[in-house]
Amino acid sequence: MKVVIFGGAGGIGASVAFNLLRTDTPYDVVLVDSRPNMIVSHVMDLQDVLALGGARSVRGGEPGDALDADVVVLSAAVPLRLNSSRSVFLAENAAILDGIVDPLVAAGWGGILVVLTNPVDALLTRLQWRTALDPRRLVGYTLNDGFRMRTGVARALGARPQDVEAWVIGEHGEAQVPLYSRVRLHGEPVVLTDAQRGVVDEYMTTWYTRHVALDSGRTSTWSTGAGAAAMVDAIATGSSEAWPAAVVLGGQYGIDGVGVGVPTRLGPGGIEEILEWDLSDEERAALLHGAERVRTAAASIDDTTGAAATAGTGRTAR
Repeated sequence: MKVVIFGGAGGIGASVAFNLLRTDTPYDVVLVDSRPNMIVSHVMDLQDVLALGGARSVRGGEPGDALDADVVVLSAAVPLRLNSSRSVFLAENAAILDGIVDPLVAAGWGGILVVLTNPVDALLTRLQWRTALDPRRLVGYTLNDGFRMRTGVARALGARPQDVEAWVIGEHGEAQVPLYSRVRLHGEPVVLTDAQRGVVDEYMTTWYTRHVALDSGRTSTWSTGAGAAAMVDAIATGSSEAWPAAVVLGGQYGIDGVGVGVPTRLGPGGIEEILEWDLSDEERAALLHGAERVRTAAASIDDTTGAAATAGTGRTAR
């Protein structure tokens, strides 16, 4: 399977590549970016990782390499800067993605597009509106929300994150919807007290602003790289597991034509199945609220934003 990563010189893109090379799947990984010296640097390093997994190759490439790719990963983005919401990057990152995706669509490309660039829900939605690509071939990355909820629950319960199962759906942002009704510890349902929920909510809702305020110039490199590579591997190999992913819905959960995070099953076709779980009235209302936020944001981007460079830095914090 050929995987082309736009924004491959950035921390996230390089981390995705590293984690793909550690799997048992025979990937051919191509890194594309506007900074060729960084690509060469990463490839020189990553070639020595091939001995640790099942991948066949890793190299630098050009945008045209995506035309026969099975999966294209979009981590290209404007550089991270101090902000209070991922939404500040919407118009600039939309222009970057236009410059990458438009040539693929014009060439009749038939692969799977995995979007990491933020704000992922609005960008995914706009891409589908503009290109009319099959929504099943557009997969948005939202797994970090679940990672952070698991960390928050573990802290609240004095447990290990790997022993916690937790789900977050909806917008990847301020309108995220944590599903407290589905929290599990060691596989068993657990009910959190109000105080424990407060610990979880505080950790989750402040993570982004706390991280960006550090002004470190780096984003959630390791978690996004590991999670996105696992998502690509689920697409490549097929998976019976449920996965959180942003997908443009077609009536599921009462949402039509908007991309938000929901439970899915992934496989070679991209989104193989959308799972419609029973939600409480409060959870459903929050999900619908987030979807309307996404719809408004996607509609706010004028198509005259224009095409930008075909590779960015991949530094927009997730």
